[in-house]
Amino acid sequence: MSIGDEGITDLAARLGAQLQRLGARVCTAESCTGGGIAEAITRIAGSSAWFDAGYVTYSNAQKTAQLGVPDELFPQVGAVSREVVESMARGAQARSGARFAVAVSGIAGPDGGSPEKPVGTVWLCWADGERLLPACLHFAGDRLAVRRQAVAAALDGVLRLAVGENPVRG
Repeated sequence: MSIGDEGITDLAARLGAQLQRLGARVCTAESCTGGGIAEAITRIAGSSAWFDAGYVTYSNAQKTAQLGVPDELFPQVGAVSREVVESMARGAQARSGARFAVAVSGIAGPDGGSPEKPVGTVWLCWADGERLLPACLHFAGDRLAVRRQAVAAALDGVLRLAVGENPVRG
């Protein structure tokens, strides 16, 4: 998926319109995107009506401190894992009170990949109330491209969830 800033802004605007129709709010918990999801959301005038909070937890220590991710998960499954993004989404949602949450942790590159988790591996988790919907996606390109695609996938997933669809394409 190749998407530019204009496409991301369009996704954020469509998400905002849907959340306003629902009277709902969203929060974000970000690692590899470094606040990019929250930045895209706040490009939209009036986003304060539907965006509650954004947590940028790049280090494992901050994932634990800010979001309550159990620190024993990191040596067991790694920061880029289903378990960690589920915990990030749940922690962000619990702290903000937003109906919807999205969490992301991945390997944007150019370093940090492994045979099991190559560069471009990104785990996302969307939350709606009690439901957690995780997905592992693989993006191609350089660091900027991987991060941009992760932001777009995160926004698209929340939008799909907010209209009653599965956030995971495929």
